[in-house]
Amino acid sequence: MDLIDHIKELSARILKQKEYIQTEEATKNAFIMPLISALGYDVFNPLEVIPEFTADIGTKKGEKVDYAIKKDGKIIILIECKSAHSDLRQDHMSQLHRYFTATEARFAILTNGIKYEFYSDIDEKNKMDTKPFFEFNFLDFEDHQVNELKKFTKTSFSLDEILTTASKLKYTGSIKKILIQELDQPSENFVRFFARQIYDGKLTQSVMEQFTKIVQEARTQFINEKINERLKSALKASVSSPKEETEESKEAPEPQAMDDGIITTKEEVEGFLMVKAILRETIDVNRITMRDTKNYCGILLDNTNRKPICRLHFNSSRKYLGIFRSKKREKIHIDNLNDIYKYADELKAVIDEYESEKKSEKTANSDENHDSVNHSGS
Repeated sequence: MDLIDHIKELSARILKQKEYIQTEEATKNAFIMPLISALGYDVFNPLEVIPEFTADIGTKKGEKVDYAIKKDGKIIILIECKSAHSDLRQDHMSQLHRYFTATEARFAILTNGIKYEFYSDIDEKNKMDTKPFFEFNFLDFEDHQVNELKKFTKTSFSLDEILTTASKLKYTGSIKKILIQELDQPSENFVRFFARQIYDGKLTQSVMEQFTKIVQEARTQFINEKINERLKSALKASVSSPKEETEESKEAPEPQAMDDGIITTKEEVEGFLMVKAILRETIDVNRITMRDTKNYCGILLDNTNRKPICRLHFNSSRKYLGIFRSKKREKIHIDNLNDIYKYADELKAVIDEYESEKKSEKTANSDENHDSVNHSGS
């Protein structure tokens, strides 16, 4: 099993079990040790994974860090653990700071089993940085982040390679956080940067207040346009061949071309992502696709109209969620997007129905082949 599969499996487990994990010890057993194991280290071998790693540091005697990971006889990673319901704070890093200086490890991890913060000594050698160079959240991650995590596996671990990219990761991540904050709540300097380039008058308080609203509106339009642009490109690329289109249209005709007049709204994108989040623990989300039309936004399984999951009717003042059961659609009124989560069981039931049909077809085909073999043999 590849690391991405382990990560997705552990992510689904965390989603189901996190409310029942109340202590640090339970967090270690249920979430942290499985990740260490997924990275290729033997959690039961003290030559690779040392729990409750102890060392005397200066005047402090017998201090412990939760795990020390070794490779080729050298400590390469220190891990400090907190309970799953703890927020990771600056004061949680005190032991890691001391151990980092006292050992040969160049990497330290602070984690609550869900979020992992990776530290090194980028700013000052042999002194652990105050900010992580990489963060990984099991409940909110991208595939490219798994590739970074893969560098810490036993088979791929290379100190030089990780340190080469750590600096870039750290500063890129910091810039992204600043951009997110500025785009969400533009600071005066951020607004002034744009205003000075397009406004010739004096930037009085009232003018700045006006431009703050303009910057926020421009941000919203820009993001929506980029989302629509990428979705249209993705949807065009996913259009089936002419033969498949003809066969599918017999059961559920649906325009596929992204003509003028089809606008994929931000709410439709958010609704699609919510459905994917709900079904993530049930099925590989790469099998869930979206096709927008003038009247509704369709969400499909395996990119085929023969397997509709639901439809988002968001083009009028009243919003509706159309859920398919036994090929029949039930249209449900919802007050807001968050109401989609109320129908998580119904959406999962749609997937279960399709998967059951798939298994039945395989069984039937297997039986037919078996009967054919017996008949020819007789």
